[in-house]
Amino acid sequence: MLSYIGRRLLQLIPVLLGMTFIVFLIIRAIPGDPAQVILGQQATAEAVKALRESLGLDNPWYVQYFQYLGELLRGDLGTSMRTREAISTEIWPYLAATIELAFCAMVLAIVIGVNAGIISAWFQNSWFDYAAMILALIGVSMPIFWLGLMFQWGFSIQLDWLPTSGREDARNPVEPITHLYLIDTLVQGRFDQFGDVVKHLILPALALATIPMAIIARMTRSSMLEVMRADYIRTARAKGQKTFLVVYKHALKNAIIPVLTVIGLQTGLLLGGAILTETIFSWPGVGRYIYDAIGFRDYPVIQAGILIIAFLFILINLIVDILYSFVDKRIKYN
Repeated sequence: MLSYIGRRLLQLIPVLLGMTFIVFLIIRAIPGDPAQVILGQQATAEAVKALRESLGLDNPWYVQYFQYLGELLRGDLGTSMRTREAISTEIWPYLAATIELAFCAMVLAIVIGVNAGIISAWFQNSWFDYAAMILALIGVSMPIFWLGLMFQWGFSIQLDWLPTSGREDARNPVEPITHLYLIDTLVQGRFDQFGDVVKHLILPALALATIPMAIIARMTRSSMLEVMRADYIRTARAKGQKTFLVVYKHALKNAIIPVLTVIGLQTGLLLGGAILTETIFSWPGVGRYIYDAIGFRDYPVIQAGILIIAFLFILINLIVDILYSFVDKRIKYN
């Protein structure tokens, strides 16, 4: 197992190097001069030229790339062109916000999606099965930006149940410790703030969870239908075992492998694809951070943000591969 994990971690190196090279070239194809964007349209040509030189933008692209690579190998993610702050310290509050949102969204997607798929498979061709699969199809097809706006209109504007945007109440701000507000409020014993943070989380988490929830439900149903036709499931039912044990102890355990694969892929996609949700709900996450950086042509921020998301995506898939061997003892990594 350890040798397998070591090989997988070594495989990260060429993948991440290739990703940095591709991203480096693509973002420099974005129209606009970062120096001009930072200084504004009224800046003089001399001022723009001086800023380009100070930022190293006057060097050839390959010189800039190897300079960036050298900094990266030293553990330095670079400095933001716009704020002149170290990205390694500046990005964490945004990344923490995205991790918190993606985690809550994925918990919702797994709990609801897996159980909806199990019930649909167990009661195949029932009204619940048809309703769940129709809703899953709608969920997969639903544009997330439209769904987010509808959530805001329905639950915030019409019903006034939940806040429309943001991560906290500006009149009662959270004092950050880890920048994971759910943890910070509990550690400080501020249960009023905890409830407020949960209220701000509900709508963006629901909007972000819709697509993975639908995909997980459909995959769970498909896997469970295949497993429940097996002889050992019929034997367990014939012995009079309780339905709960038959479903969750025998059937789900053997149907979970493809579901785990989908969960791993969807978790990685949530981290990278939260930008629309974060924009609609004004959520200060890494997606918004990268989006704002694109507007300012802040190359180091864009590169660092995409690199971190890519690393997390690969790491999540490695964790899923390792979980296979714990779920199914027949799978061995030698």
